[in-house]
Amino acid sequence: MDKKDEMIMRLVHYFVTEQNYTPIVVNGVKDEIWLENQEGPYKIVRINANYIHNEEQYKFDVFKIRNVMRQIKRKTVSFSMNTLNILLDVNESLTIKNERNINSIIVKNLKDAKAKLKSEPFPDISEKLLDDTTGMDLILNVTKDINEKTEKENKVYESTFKPKKIIVTPIIIVLCVVIFFLTFIASGGELSARTLLNYGACFGPVIKLGGINLLRFVSSAFLHANIIHLLFNMYALYIIGTQLENYIGRGKYISVYFISAISGALLSSIFSNAVSVGASGAIFGLLGAILYFGYHYRLYLGSVLRNQIIPLIVANILLGFVISGIDNAAHIGGLIGGYFTMMALGVSGKSEKSEKINGFIVLSVYLLFLTYILFFK
Repeated sequence: MDKKDEMIMRLVHYFVTEQNYTPIVVNGVKDEIWLENQEGPYKIVRINANYIHNEEQYKFDVFKIRNVMRQIKRKTVSFSMNTLNILLDVNESLTIKNERNINSIIVKNLKDAKAKLKSEPFPDISEKLLDDTTGMDLILNVTKDINEKTEKENKVYESTFKPKKIIVTPIIIVLCVVIFFLTFIASGGELSARTLLNYGACFGPVIKLGGINLLRFVSSAFLHANIIHLLFNMYALYIIGTQLENYIGRGKYISVYFISAISGALLSSIFSNAVSVGASGAIFGLLGAILYFGYHYRLYLGSVLRNQIIPLIVANILLGFVISGIDNAAHIGGLIGGYFTMMALGVSGKSEKSEKINGFIVLSVYLLFLTYILFFK
């Protein structure tokens, strides 16, 4: 290896093992390393070993960076992105200027790397950058450390995405179906608003009476107005619920489902003047949880979020405003409740403790605020 190759290995080792960056594949590039960390001080770190000899070549290099940034922004559903562009081989007479969202630095040796990256938001680089090994020892050390880091991350990824036995979602579906037919038979086939209210539907003025009526926050999520209503919700629950339960596990899934149902019922009781039933508030909560979960795995699920989840949420919310008979307040309340609940529970291997604490605080304040509005205003 020459000095440039050694520098690349030292920098990659530091960013991957110490700063949690992940190598990404960029088609059509040569002698370049691209690293990604959506929570890092720079979302993208690019290490370029190609020789840049004049201003025109540098401008073309910046053009390439922006093109790759656009691709990554689309893939990760990011609205803004900043890049640290580390150049290892530049003509000494060329002046490198920072561009919008692209901070370029020239690194010629270890001293350069420590001085210039330390002034960036990497204050530990002086202690963490490998500088006591060269040649084969450097290769072995870097390979060993990166493999250990990758193996750990792969275990988290495998544990999260490997197929698991789905239990909770089918149970909820069976309960909803059984309860529907029991209420249908008991009412003689007349599932009117008054009948549903007698069986536990959600209705603001009744909820405000307190006591046993508070159970309506949950019971209303298991009632449905007709067979079409039931079939539509159960199909959506099967598609969305099985995916989320597989991703986050049964315990977190149960919490998301029922807190979302309560959140949807709270907002419905405040803003809706009609009797409300159905699992759709809880289902929107599952969408909110997937939105939060997908954000943390957006390098893998970014296209799913952009092309499926977000359009689905937006389309259904808009339909709720233009079609009568849809309790949009319950949908929005469930969506918000599910998102904040997932934030409080955290995404395994991704969420920091502080992030989960913030999620718990936001969720508590949100639910307490809705409770205050409903019962005391």
